Amino acid sequence: MASNSRELAKRPAVDPEAEPSAEWGWHGTFPKATPLAAVISAILLPIMLIGHHTSVTEILWMVLPAVAIIGAVVWGSVRKRHSWRR
Repeated sequence: MASNSRELAKRPAVDPEAEPSAEWGWHGTFPKATPLAAVISAILLPIMLIGHHTSVTEILWMVLPAVAIIGAVVWGSVRKRHSWRR
């Protein structure tokens, strides 16, 4: 066990050849699942209004976020499609 800070500083760094995941740090993305989950959420929000005593406030809190989510998915896909041109 290290007794001082000098011994701690002498430890070898992680070799990327031995552990390739050290380069990207275990943080992956889900390029197809993220927009799919967003669209499913946007569809489920207005469906929650069915059979419920709705008021204008409830409609706004269900429909406006659904529209915003769909807008974000469309904006993200357009931005991703045209990112190579920059």
